[in-house]
Amino acid sequence: MGKPIGFLEFDRKEAAAFSIKDRITNYREFHQPLSDTQQKQQAARCMECGVPFCQSGMNIGGMISGCPLNNLIPEWNDLVYRGAWQLAYERLRMTNNFPEFTSRVCPALCEKACTCSANGEAVTVRNNEYAIVEKAYEEGFAKVCVPTVRTGKTVAVIGSGPAGLTVADQLNRRGHSVTVFERSDRVGGLLMYGIPNMKLEKHIIQRRVDIMKKEGIVFRTNVNVGKDIGAEEILQNFDRVVLACGASNPRDINVTGRDAKGIYFAVDFLKSTTKALLDNNLQDGSYISAKGKCVMVIGGGDTGNDCVGTCVRHGAKSVIQLEMMPKLPETRAENNPWPQWPKVCKTDYGQEEAVEVYGSDPRIYQTTVKEFLKDEQGNLTGAVLIDLSPEKDENSGRLIMKPVEGSEHNVDVELVLIAAGFLGSENYVTEVFGVTTDKRSNIATQQGTHATNVAGIFTAGDVHSGQSLVVRAIRDGRDCAREVDESLMGYTNL
Repeated sequence: MGKPIGFLEFDRKEAAAFSIKDRITNYREFHQPLSDTQQKQQAARCMECGVPFCQSGMNIGGMISGCPLNNLIPEWNDLVYRGAWQLAYERLRMTNNFPEFTSRVCPALCEKACTCSANGEAVTVRNNEYAIVEKAYEEGFAKVCVPTVRTGKTVAVIGSGPAGLTVADQLNRRGHSVTVFERSDRVGGLLMYGIPNMKLEKHIIQRRVDIMKKEGIVFRTNVNVGKDIGAEEILQNFDRVVLACGASNPRDINVTGRDAKGIYFAVDFLKSTTKALLDNNLQDGSYISAKGKCVMVIGGGDTGNDCVGTCVRHGAKSVIQLEMMPKLPETRAENNPWPQWPKVCKTDYGQEEAVEVYGSDPRIYQTTVKEFLKDEQGNLTGAVLIDLSPEKDENSGRLIMKPVEGSEHNVDVELVLIAAGFLGSENYVTEVFGVTTDKRSNIATQQGTHATNVAGIFTAGDVHSGQSLVVRAIRDGRDCAREVDESLMGYTNL
């Protein structure tokens, strides 16, 4: 695929980021796409390797290696190199319902497994995907495709995140009539209110949703199923129900002083900024503001990084980010060979911006909160931090982070954002439908299936598998749609 010696002839070149000084003044995406000529050169670097690990989606060493969607990456790289943009888009859409989302927010598992990266730099797969889908919108390839035949079957999808949207898209293509219920005021779930504009501008979501509406999918926003409308009504009016309501139950930090004013879950903080940005361009003060405050973010994942980047844009006085685990190495360790996912230290956009603005990396490793401090009015004033030391558990062999006695120290903090992950589904949803959950409070199914213990009810996405990546939610949505279709029709061609 691509040019036979392209990987030798062309160096890796990514879409350049705008300067930090410029980009932190707004909430826009901040990369300048390559020209068509440059993008073709990058696609030409695809090697025609014998085993394309980039599209494998295999579990290696306990982690996914390659694309979980099994995207036909070498094929559309070759088509980009040859300038066949429409064919490239058609091949891309065969496996990925929403490349406009994944090309912006996916951590590019494909690139980490690229054969080029075994002894050099990976092909710019994510940038190539971005170029394909944006060219499709620009040239009109991404068009409305209304099903020619309707089956007469109806499906309710509860939740409009990436899994729910995927289920709806797949089943609508098949000819079923799909209604998507969303409790928020806008469609998108995690995509809309969990991921900041800097990574995914919201008109990109709306652009795709508008197409889906024209294709026949019905979206009902501001409807909280389980509260505004009962499960019985849903089950009476639809042949099948898919619960795709996400793992929206945030993990808390239960220490002394947790009730102090000024402590929020990261998802609430990010949602408040995005909603105010969309509603009134942050003019009415309705959002949780970090302006002029000393901020502490608890959690070192993508959500924690998004909080850091958002606080920088708010104009925070200072930002620190706590990570319980030790800092990862800068390069692959010997026990972490290609094509495994590389367990290396990643400095993301938010941390880069904090370094530029505050002069140092905001991350503090092997540290956690022992106590929150507050004044007489209950306002947060600081926190007591304690160092952690890694020790192996004798029974399980797992790494346990244990507090180091005498290492306590105080920091001044006025705003805390808890980005410690999620614990699964919210109880009211699972209880009202009568579906069982596992020990992690995810909706339980038989291994490898999406059918719940209640006939006619299926599940997909984070509420099924636990908190994960957008690309894995899309994969789970596609797999769920196949099962739903087969249960309705007796066979499936999805």
